[in-house]
Amino acid sequence: MPKSPLSGLSILVLEDELLLRKRIAGFLEKEGASVTAVGTVQAARQAAESLPFDVALMDVNLPDGRGTDLLRDKVFPATTTQLVMTAEGGVAGAVEAVRMGAADYLVKPFDPEELPVRLAHARKSLQAKRADEFRRGQEADLVFGESLAGVREQLQKITAADRRLGSHLPPVLIEGETGTGKTAIARWIHRNGPRADGPMVELNCSAMPEALAEAELFGHERGAFTDAKAARIGLMEAADGGSLFLDELPSLAQSLQAKLLTVLEDHSLRRVGATRPIAVDSRIIAATNADLGVLVAAGKFREDLLHRLDLFRVRLPPLRERGQDIITLAEELLARVCKRYGQKPPAIPSEGRARLLAHAWPGNVRELAHELERAVVFGGERGLSFAHLGAAAASGEGGENDWMRPGFRFPESGFSLESAIDQVVARAVEQADGNVSAAARLLGVSRDVVRYRMKSAGLTPKSGE
Repeated sequence: MPKSPLSGLSILVLEDELLLRKRIAGFLEKEGASVTAVGTVQAARQAAESLPFDVALMDVNLPDGRGTDLLRDKVFPATTTQLVMTAEGGVAGAVEAVRMGAADYLVKPFDPEELPVRLAHARKSLQAKRADEFRRGQEADLVFGESLAGVREQLQKITAADRRLGSHLPPVLIEGETGTGKTAIARWIHRNGPRADGPMVELNCSAMPEALAEAELFGHERGAFTDAKAARIGLMEAADGGSLFLDELPSLAQSLQAKLLTVLEDHSLRRVGATRPIAVDSRIIAATNADLGVLVAAGKFREDLLHRLDLFRVRLPPLRERGQDIITLAEELLARVCKRYGQKPPAIPSEGRARLLAHAWPGNVRELAHELERAVVFGGERGLSFAHLGAAAASGEGGENDWMRPGFRFPESGFSLESAIDQVVARAVEQADGNVSAAARLLGVSRDVVRYRMKSAGLTPKSGE
């Protein structure tokens, strides 16, 4: 049986007609809401001072004033969804109430069974406003090629499982170096899963001051701390029914890691300063550029949270390990850059391709995107040779020891294994300060092998060796 959208909500009902008040309150309580029912404006003011409400349902005309006075005086915080009830002749007043901040109005008489739908719609509007504060551009630098075939298969299995589950989706953990496209993967999961129509909220945990992180993530009630002049829903609530992407997750303090674990296990949270839990169904997608197992061993990350997150794990390989997909990605990114600048995308010349394949890309996809934009703006077609990335790479063969560098690709013209072995031995001899015995120990071979290779490379052993 599906959960009522009113389950767990705290609702104030302001209605002077006793029977109607009891009827509305009774229906809301059957739907799982916590209800405070009052018959005067003054009683509503007193209730608002002592209790936080998710929803205020107010009649317009009351014995001691108008329900709209509560809107005018901003008695309720912005996080309280406010609806007004009015008789047929008072529609104009109800419309004015909406202008003053009411989310909706109901014309009496109405069927209480209308309330779940009307309130759910109003709550979603509030969530959307909060989510918009952390919504970013949805374009993703994600190009699936041969190197990401395994990743794509994983993602398709995850979204297929999501569609079978429907609610309370398991968290996803994305691992990868900075700039590999973890945000793009998170957006792909959201857009291609059953929650594509729900909110996608993104938070970089390292950019959030520790003192504010708890209130930002989980929300707070009015008066919870010095500057909390009004209640505020957190990003976890804003992402209810959608996805919450937590980038650089290890930056969260361990106290917040514990609270996040509780949300994952109980599907509910407590705002800062709150006394009751709030049910949430936010899909957590977490990303890290660090090895969480190492952080756990160092006492910097909670082991229980790692176990909870480590169900759907996706690892993104660095750009230097993606082979020819680097060129495919470069061409896609180049097309996007040129479209933005109103230009026709030029072809990347062969020497430019060789340099792109040979470069180590410590900044990964982000670095590649910046290189391409810089080339388009400052260099035009000539800039796409990427001469500054290293002249040696243009030949496809590289310079001496170039094969030791990440991202090296064997040239079509062939590769000298004998020469590479000589270079390894020469480096070991250099590290051993010319001592053949020490170099042999470093390489795990006999002294005769080292002597032979030194002779082949034209090196002279130390006197006495």
